[in-house]
Amino acid sequence: MKRLLAIELQKIWLNRASRILTLTYFGILSLIALIASIEFDLGPIHFDASEQGIFNFPYIWHLNSYIGASPKIFLALVIVSMMANEYTYGTLKQNLIDGMSKKEFVLSKFLTVLVFSGLSTVFIFVISLLLGLMYSTYDEVGIIFSEMDYLLAFFVKLTGFFSFCLFLGVLIKRSAFAIGFLFVWYLIENIGYLIFGKLIVNDFELARSIFRYMPLEAMSGVLIEPFTKLDMIQAVGNQVGVLEIKDYAVDYGLVAVVLVWTGLFVWGSYALIQKRDL
Repeated sequence: MKRLLAIELQKIWLNRASRILTLTYFGILSLIALIASIEFDLGPIHFDASEQGIFNFPYIWHLNSYIGASPKIFLALVIVSMMANEYTYGTLKQNLIDGMSKKEFVLSKFLTVLVFSGLSTVFIFVISLLLGLMYSTYDEVGIIFSEMDYLLAFFVKLTGFFSFCLFLGVLIKRSAFAIGFLFVWYLIENIGYLIFGKLIVNDFELARSIFRYMPLEAMSGVLIEPFTKLDMIQAVGNQVGVLEIKDYAVDYGLVAVVLVWTGLFVWGSYALIQKRDL
């Protein structure tokens, strides 16, 4: 497996566009640390981000995992183009001629997906730990390392999303069209939810309970937004009477759903390559 992974990583690093996109992604993740420098005056009110509790343990695990998932489209482009280039430059056929099996080929791509997801998770862990140690008002070991299942949810979310992108790259063979279809699928899930909820069952709660298991919706649901969890936001919500009660815990049911979708996407990629005359 090390040989397969080494081949894929070398391909990505030697491709200038993929190298730039990968470095851009991790560069954007690094910018999370700049949140600590946000400071401004609004009339008599002085706002300092580092003093609002956003870097407190264990809240920071939730916040940074949620924010860190936002720029994943950069690595999605790398994964889609990685697959599309195999068809464009004929390296897929050459790899098979050289003795690589179709199973090993798909495995090498999935290993790359796992490496990207794993490195992203480690990156978020390190940034969160450093920011928390610098700014958190809690320094007890038990508190620092509590609620770290948000990082697990982050890893599963990225793995599922990148596996979907890998499947689209295999299915469509062209990176631009594959990314375009990803956007179209996002619209299908959202418009389908509206049509089903309004015109078919006339029950949005029922529609939500069904469509939450769709691929992108399930991936989104494993990490609920953390901003309304902040004390200052809840205080404002209480004052204006619009506070919404939420369960901010990781939804392990959706984690399992995303893992199932991940397996289906990888299997689908293999089935397509196995079926095609390459």
